[in-house]
Order: sequence, then structure tokens, then C-alpha cells
Amino acid sequence: MTEQTQEAQEAQKTEEAEQRPAVPPPPAVAPEVQAASEVSAAPEVSAAPGAAAESVPPRPRKDRRALRAVLRWTAVTAVFATVGAATAYGITRMERTDVPGLATESDGRWDYPTLVKPPLPSGSPGPLAAANLAGTHHADLRALLLPAPEGAKEDKALHGADGWLPTKDYLAEYQEKEDREALGQRLVDRGLRHIAARGWTTADGTRTRIYLLQFGTAAVVDKLIATDAVAFVPPAYQVRGATEVEYDEGFPQLADVSGVENSPYAEIEPYGPEQVRFAHIAVGDVYALIVQSRKGAALAVPFQQTVTLQSQLLG
Repeated sequence: MTEQTQEAQEAQKTEEAEQRPAVPPPPAVAPEVQAASEVSAAPEVSAAPGAAAESVPPRPRKDRRALRAVLRWTAVTAVFATVGAATAYGITRMERTDVPGLATESDGRWDYPTLVKPPLPSGSPGPLAAANLAGTHHADLRALLLPAPEGAKEDKALHGADGWLPTKDYLAEYQEKEDREALGQRLVDRGLRHIAARGWTTADGTRTRIYLLQFGTAAVVDKLIATDAVAFVPPAYQVRGATEVEYDEGFPQLADVSGVENSPYAEIEPYGPEQVRFAHIAVGDVYALIVQSRKGAALAVPFQQTVTLQSQLLG
């Protein structure tokens, strides 16, 4: 009886075990997932009942892919920024006419060499210095002449002997014989020391002549300009070829140089085969005459440029 009971109990246990669902063994955990779980909690991964036991794939590393994407686009942005900066720098180093889309035609200015004022003797003030009451130019007057622009052909006849031009050659710039005689006498009376001159002809046929006349003091030059009426309207002495002239109202004030007095003129129509432009300049003890002439019309821009640059050298 006891044995039958024991056998019945064992049979019942066996039947219950067969009816209970089988529990699969726990899945293997990949090393990567295990490592990640140490940083942040990962959701539980369980196998479906009855599924075969297999390795679970690593959890997608969205944070790393996002980091790589950020780094990649940061690098791209840096490249574009570098290229953009290099392009901007390149544009700032180029002439306007070298930049596509910004090319402009020349405004007529000439290409002059770099201008450098000659050194003053040690301890000597400039002509516009407060301590220089006489307005004396202590630098060599010949070194204060504006150089010819690039491509121009110099007029060697204006070089004179040792760079000093005879007074008669300067007076030849005036039309009337009476004017040449009267002005010549006044130059003697005012104590003219010497004349430095330079001239050239550019490819377009413009002829330029510059004359620098040096006197004893600035007061003498002021008297020559004002009292002797060299620069009145119209000027007292007619420049050769300029029959009817008027004050050049188109000369820009921005082109004026501080401390330098200038009086620009332009021949008015009808002016024959060529037009003449000229300017009187007074700086300290130096009086200057600049003349430009050209067949058809003497262009305003190179004239203004020449007057301004010569004024800067003298000022």
C-alpha cells in the first residue's frame, strides 16, 4: 500500500512536470552590451518562450554615430570657413580690376612710381614747419620734381645744365613777347634763385611740363602770386596755346593739399587743335607752374593727379 502510494505520487509529479512550460536558459550577453551597461542602464532583453538560445546583437550606439556626424560636419564647416577666409583675404590683396564681376575701366590715372621725399639736412625743418618762418625748402629742389609716370617719354630739353633750367626756357612757356619780357624782369626783381623743370609725353599724346621756381622767402612768393597777379582770373600772363581760360571749378577740393595754395585753370571752347590746362602752386619759398596740353582735349583726371602729387612733394 505504501509502495503503491509512493508510486502514485511520483507519477503525479512526473505528469505535473510534463504539463509545466519549459524555461529556456538565460541568453549570452555580448561584451559590448555589458560594457555599455556600466555607463547607462539598458532595457531588459528576453527571449521568447521556446526560442533557441543565441547571442544578442549589440545595442545601437546612437550617441557615437551622432558624435561622428557632428565631427564630420564640423570639419566640413571648418574647411568652407577656411576657404572662405582665404578667398576674402585674396580679394583684399587684389586690385579691383582683378576681381571677376568687379572689373572697372581705368579712370584715366597714370601709374607713377612710389613717391619718396628727399631727406632734409640734419636739423632743418620742413617748409611748412612753424619754426621755418621763411618757408625755406632745405631739400634739393631738383629732387622735389615729380617723376614721370610709367611709359612716358621724358623731355630732355627741360633738364637744363646740372638740372637747372635757364630762365629764358621757362619764359618760353608764355605766349606774348611783352609778357615774357615783363615777367622776366619781375623774376629778377623778386630775387629768383633757380628753376628746376621736368616734362614728358604719355602714350595718349598728353604733354606735361613742370617748373619749380625758388625764391628767398615765402613772402616773396606770396607777393609774386598776389601783387604781381600771376594767378589772377584771367592770369596776367597768357600761357602758350591757352587763348581763353577760366578757373577750373571742376578741380576737387579733396585734391587740395594742406598748406599748399593752388590755382588751376582750363582752356575753354573753342580751343583749336588742342586744349591746355595749367595750375599755379605756391608752397613756402617755391612757386610752381604745371602745364598739360593734348590734342582734342586735355583730360581732367591726370591733370588733377599731377597737380596733387607735385603739391604733396612740395608740402
